[in-house]
Amino acid sequence: MASLSQWVQGARPRTLPAALSPVAAGTGAAIWQLDTQTGGVDWAVVIPRALLALAVALCLQVGVNYANDYSDGIRGTDEDRVGPFRLTGSRAAAPRQVRTAAIAALAAGALFGVVLIALAQIWWMLIVGAAAIAAAWFYTGGKNPYGYRGLGEVFVFLFFGLVAVNGTAYAITVQLGWVSVLASVGVGLLAVAILLTNNLRDIPTDSVSGKQTLAVRLGERGTRVLFAATMLAPFALLVPVMLVHWPTVAVLVALPLAIAPVRTVLRGASGRDLIPVLGATGRLELVYALLLLISLAV
Repeated sequence: MASLSQWVQGARPRTLPAALSPVAAGTGAAIWQLDTQTGGVDWAVVIPRALLALAVALCLQVGVNYANDYSDGIRGTDEDRVGPFRLTGSRAAAPRQVRTAAIAALAAGALFGVVLIALAQIWWMLIVGAAAIAAAWFYTGGKNPYGYRGLGEVFVFLFFGLVAVNGTAYAITVQLGWVSVLASVGVGLLAVAILLTNNLRDIPTDSVSGKQTLAVRLGERGTRVLFAATMLAPFALLVPVMLVHWPTVAVLVALPLAIAPVRTVLRGASGRDLIPVLGATGRLELVYALLLLISLAV
């Protein structure tokens, strides 16, 4: 029987910035767009919708983490785990319990999503929500998981970047703006960097188990270069936003946070030495998004 502490570890709290960050960035973009177009912001609209979007994102992140734990565990991928604690692979919890936890988290995310969609009257977004839940489950679940074919980073970029940021902004404004699009690319790249850190660390065990992640396909050198690019490119993407709204220059305050993890990865860190990089990358994404939220709201 897994303890509460082990269930919390299994939820992988270090990855939660990947859920909070797109909501923060999308909310900032929505506030800027509303203020630019109407000269004011109706906080009675913005706050509840942003909080609902956050609840959706957090539930889906926890759900995909438990689903990944379950699916990798029953396949034996986590037998010689180097990274963070896993419930199924360690046998601390029965696979059916982890599967139930994953389904419960995804169902809670779906419920919050329906409430948000009803509030904003954007019913076509139900299709997007269903796709997000399916992507969460089939990352490592099902007979032919896309995470085992090197497509994990593509879907993370799509759903934790483009969809999450633009979806949040759209739910608030019912419009799509260019600032949210640029922000979504930057946040998506940082979310990809988090996954690259995991997959770089797991190259030896994934190669043996047949899990052909993008890191396995690119090899260590290619993965390290791609990681550095996904950590630095988000800052360059915001230059057009800085030119039209100078307070967003404040986002550059987060740039020094990228230096240590990029240096560590490029110098060849592997195994457990990459675990601190995972936390540092998550913090960078969160600070990047929060600074973007604050500067766009000024």
